[in-house]
Amino acid sequence: MLDKKLLDILVCPVTKGPLILDKGRGELISLSAQLAYPIRDDIPIMLEEEARRLSLDEMDAYRQAR
Repeated sequence: MLDKKLLDILVCPVTKGPLILDKGRGELISLSAQLAYPIRDDIPIMLEEEARRLSLDEMDAYRQAR
């Protein structure tokens, strides 16, 4: 998957907030922007137009998992 060093420096391009790695879904989660950025071929796609909106249930689940 992604290198730990890369994960440490990546931030949400919309809010500049931290990201959460969801290995199971292959996504980087931005709770502050309510977006999930896809990871394709081990490359994070950090474009707002490529991200999907998180549902309220997903937001709650990620907050509780932290």
